Amino acid sequence: MSDVTRRALQLLALLQSRTVWTGPELAERLEVTVRTVRRDVDRLREMGYPVLTSAGHGGGYQLGAGRELPPLLLGAHEAVAVAVGLRLAATSGIEGLDAEALRALAALDRILPPEVRTGVSAIADAMGVVARPVPGARSEVLLTLATAVRDGTRVRVDYERADGQRAERRIEPHRVLTVDAHWYLFAWDLDREDWRTFRLDRMHDVHPSTFPITPRPTPDIERTVRESITVGGYETWVTVRLLRPYEEIAPRVPARTATITPDGENACILRAGADDLRWLVARLAQLGAPVEVIEPPEMLTALQEMGHWAASARAASS
Repeated sequence: MSDVTRRALQLLALLQSRTVWTGPELAERLEVTVRTVRRDVDRLREMGYPVLTSAGHGGGYQLGAGRELPPLLLGAHEAVAVAVGLRLAATSGIEGLDAEALRALAALDRILPPEVRTGVSAIADAMGVVARPVPGARSEVLLTLATAVRDGTRVRVDYERADGQRAERRIEPHRVLTVDAHWYLFAWDLDREDWRTFRLDRMHDVHPSTFPITPRPTPDIERTVRESITVGGYETWVTVRLLRPYEEIAPRVPARTATITPDGENACILRAGADDLRWLVARLAQLGAPVEVIEPPEMLTALQEMGHWAASARAASS
């Protein structure tokens, strides 16, 4: 393989790894001049790769969409990751993604080398996937947000709030994640100047941009998202201490119902939101751990009332 061909393949791999590259960035990575980068870009175009050029802030070289999908460069480990990911996507329940994932997996499987196919089969056989539907999470929304997170760029979202009101939100996405089969986006809201958690099933449209996000201190994302889901949308916030070890309680509490944090070796703190305290009392009863109410005082009353009700139960007369 000639140096020119090898460099062209390296350039193609770089263009596939990120949305936009500047000429100097590519020249530094390839250890050549910017003029050589321009010549190599022209060679890729002659081979049918749609390499686009844009000027101005946020501009540079990027691999565009052509009439046909150009060949992708995948190493053995990348091919295994893609194939396993497609198998998971086929059972994810994401609207409109399962059929496409299966077709893509079939196309990839035809060209996998035997050793790579063996690796994919071994990993797939070791995984058990129980499909759970993901309500309303559209594949195009998920893909656009995941790309923006990867590239560190802003997006505009047509978002519907819980009360049905729709508005455009300008956000800087930081993480797309699932909690109990529901998809969420953790992002910085530019208009509200604060961190926010958004539900993907409430996003009607997502419009990407090339504007970079602003670096800023980021909180514990998973903990913040759980707090937002379990407490943020409720009128009443409840905090209790459970007199059992964190390791015993945490696996029994669904991520979307409460947050659990250790409180010494033999206790943990549970925080949750509730519109009806009796619902939360019933959940605590299922855990069967001694409870100390931290706030609000009404929670202690609700627990005591439930205890009086349970104590009044008796067997039916024969």
